[in-house]
Amino acid sequence: MNKKNAKGQRRLSVIIMFIVIILALFLLLINFITDWLWFKEMGYVSVFLKQLTTELEVGIPIFVILTLIMNFYLRMLKKGYFNKIASHEATDMKKLGRYTTLISAAFGLFSAFYAVSSLWFEILQFANATGFDIKDPLFHIDISFYIFQLNFLKQLNEMFIGMVLLIIVVTVIYYSILLSVHTPDMFKEEETPQQEPEFDSEERYDGGDNPFSGMGGNSPFDKIFEAFTGKKAQPRAAKPKKQFDDNNFKQLLHIASGQLTFLGVVFFLMVGINFFLKQFDLLHTHTGAVYGAGFTDVNITLWVYRALCVLAVLGAITVIIHIKKKQFRKIFTIPVIMILIGALGTGASYLVQNFIVSPDEINKESKYLERNIEYTQYAYQLDNVSVKSFDADNSLTSEDIAGNSETIENIRINDYEPVNTFYNQTQSIRQYYKFNDVDVDRYMVNGEYTQTYLSTREIDKEKIQDTWLNRHLKYTHGYGIALSRVDAVTQSGQPDVLIKNIPPQSSIEEISVERPEIYFGEMTNDYILVNTSEEEFDYPDGSANQYNKYEGEAGIKLNMLNRVMFAIKEQSMKLLVSSNIKSDSRIIINRNVMDRVRKIMPYLSYEEDPYAVIADGKVYWMLDAYTTSSYYPYSEPYSGKNGDINYIRNSVKVVIDAYNGDVNFYIVDDTDPIAKTFQKIYPALFKDLNEMPESLVAHIRYPNTLFAIQAGVYSRYHMEDVKVFYQNEDVWDIADEIYGQDQQKMSPNYYIAKLPGENSAEFFNSLPFTPKSKQNMTALMVARNDGEHYGELVLYSFPKSKTVYGPMQIEAQINQNPEISSDFTLWSSRGTTYKRGNLFVIPIESSLLYLEPVYLEAENSAIPEVKRVIVAYDDKIAYEETLAEALEALFGEGTGTKAPVDNNGDDNQNGGQSSSEKTTADWIKQASESYDKAQDALKNGDWAKYGEYMKSLEEALNKLA
Repeated sequence: MNKKNAKGQRRLSVIIMFIVIILALFLLLINFITDWLWFKEMGYVSVFLKQLTTELEVGIPIFVILTLIMNFYLRMLKKGYFNKIASHEATDMKKLGRYTTLISAAFGLFSAFYAVSSLWFEILQFANATGFDIKDPLFHIDISFYIFQLNFLKQLNEMFIGMVLLIIVVTVIYYSILLSVHTPDMFKEEETPQQEPEFDSEERYDGGDNPFSGMGGNSPFDKIFEAFTGKKAQPRAAKPKKQFDDNNFKQLLHIASGQLTFLGVVFFLMVGINFFLKQFDLLHTHTGAVYGAGFTDVNITLWVYRALCVLAVLGAITVIIHIKKKQFRKIFTIPVIMILIGALGTGASYLVQNFIVSPDEINKESKYLERNIEYTQYAYQLDNVSVKSFDADNSLTSEDIAGNSETIENIRINDYEPVNTFYNQTQSIRQYYKFNDVDVDRYMVNGEYTQTYLSTREIDKEKIQDTWLNRHLKYTHGYGIALSRVDAVTQSGQPDVLIKNIPPQSSIEEISVERPEIYFGEMTNDYILVNTSEEEFDYPDGSANQYNKYEGEAGIKLNMLNRVMFAIKEQSMKLLVSSNIKSDSRIIINRNVMDRVRKIMPYLSYEEDPYAVIADGKVYWMLDAYTTSSYYPYSEPYSGKNGDINYIRNSVKVVIDAYNGDVNFYIVDDTDPIAKTFQKIYPALFKDLNEMPESLVAHIRYPNTLFAIQAGVYSRYHMEDVKVFYQNEDVWDIADEIYGQDQQKMSPNYYIAKLPGENSAEFFNSLPFTPKSKQNMTALMVARNDGEHYGELVLYSFPKSKTVYGPMQIEAQINQNPEISSDFTLWSSRGTTYKRGNLFVIPIESSLLYLEPVYLEAENSAIPEVKRVIVAYDDKIAYEETLAEALEALFGEGTGTKAPVDNNGDDNQNGGQSSSEKTTADWIKQASESYDKAQDALKNGDWAKYGEYMKSLEEALNKLA
């Protein structure tokens, strides 16, 4: 009975252990399984499995090969040990064989796992490397070697060095096992010829031994002892002495020397390979004036590395010779020589750089500086900048202004922050909606190519009641957008919103928002459940709310197993027990567009701010992705720090559907070898640009981040004459401006304007340059965004023979203007805050126009308004309420092509209300605002404006009558 109980308990223990193991594996694999389900939903299973399949395809052969090699190595150790080491112990060979197999497998598994987990992506890049068709000027190797292969080889060599050290550890462990199972006989016994007296073994003596037996058998004491005891002393054999067996010890040393020889040779060869690879790193160093290998690097350091390579090979040979001859001290001769040569090389480099190169640096480094300039320009796509002369002759006329109406009508009067604040104050509708930020883009607005602001209305989860049902089932999505022209403001100075309200109301013929729900956005950080028994909140409708059901395809079905896994993953028991979840309910995860994209492809660098676009009635997010490298030869890192990025391309555009969550990666630069290599690795992920819908292609932008990097690099690398470059004779700065009330570096701005020499207006971004530490402007850099000209960089170079005002010189003129200065002082003293917007430098014909809006924000109002527009041209400054008025002040009456939008008047050309649409409240507001503005005009002595506002007041009063 006891035996049966014990047997049953053992079975139960096995079952429990089996269940525990299964549960542990299940818990460990939950993240893997849920990620697999998500990638399956996205249609990118091959992308998800790429790492695993690569690790298995590479790791299994590595594991098998290393295990077999180690097994062979250990068996050779065992064979040599047993052949040369004598032992009286019986050895369990089966047990020892199991130890051998186990150690071999553990070594192979650890090495293979470490190798593939660390290098799997580098292996793929190495195998799929795309050539640059450009060779470095020192070693004449294609650039692809440095981008895709050098780092892999360096890591691989370091791994081999680590493996040698691991083999040493394994060898010590295995010898310890051999010594324990087959202990060598380190001592032997020797018989001594000397005999000592001993009693007859057959006679028993119980009185003790003869105390005098050690004095000789014929001594008088022996005879006395014999007389008393009647026993005769017998000679006693001496105990055998143990003596050290130096034969076994020598065999152990012989075996150890064989292993040391092998490991020493391998180690020296790995060190040699390391120095061989280090010579290629010279192309990324910074010595003296050169980024990349300079005079000292090529003539001293390079040869030191080569000498060390040769010495390492000699070291491997001498290890074999000296260990065989047992000249162990001589083994250290080569390492000491290597250390001395390394130290001498460092000293020689210092002396050559300081006493030979520095005194004659321009001549010594000339050809290396040429390489530095050429390769840096290519690394940042600055090798094809189109340089055009721009007269800046200040010859604009009113006819020129009228002929460039597309430019004038797209000048950005509104600014990002005020517009975002205005949207949140007037278009959020409810306190739980929020506009995260606004983005600039361009659309056809009622037949005109127009620059616009656009922002999405998302749910701010911090503003809703914090319950699990609200966060995950009820408030699942944002709703709609706000869109306004960058140039149009109402009479009260706020943006004129062309698409607004909930549901979206559009006054633009070309744009309609048929699918306004925002399930995927910048603020969608929670998972949500759709197709549940609980209706989703759609949007507020007066005092009531509208509800809906998700009709898209996103989400993972929640069968019972999936519910269990996601309940564990999200650490929410409610996912498991909620009665609102049905069999066809789905969970949508990774809804933040940045997290979503990075989850799919973490090996690209991304713009931090995605921008929303409207195409085909739907909301999409567009995100710029970059391919980068720190290994481009002779290229200076844009941060100026060694080891940072020194190659960048905006080769990939990512599009995310805000409703369905679909993510598509499009390659827009098929000349980029890194992008082409990634496409080879992930053929199912990267699509060609011709697969992108035309409605989305129209909204591709040249990213400001890349443009700012290129401009920063070009500020020095526009100099192609080596002597000028070395002397920094023509270094530029990106111009400064006053923004708000503080001085800062200008950032790129988008414009729609007709560039000099072009036939029509286009979308571009630009940055002005000034000479280093000067304030006059020397050039204007432009990145074109539209059509076949996308990505073209143009530099408009200003004459060096005359002064062209830079932005800070214009800002100084603004500060010195009595009227402007007086207003700034007055506004500051009245409890209001004024802010100066970006200063825009706009090329028109062969002249430059400068423009800066001024915003006013009262302390008791969070809504800023455009209060004035400053336009500077030549030596003149106009300071008016509207752009049209400022242009008229500079170029004559009638120059301003558009008046500000007046939502209280009849003019509806910019999306304002028509008279027939106005309510009584609107007419009252118009009467009040017109009266206030008329009084201001009267105080300023502006009789024309006074008459205009009085007419507006009269119209409003007549309507109210």
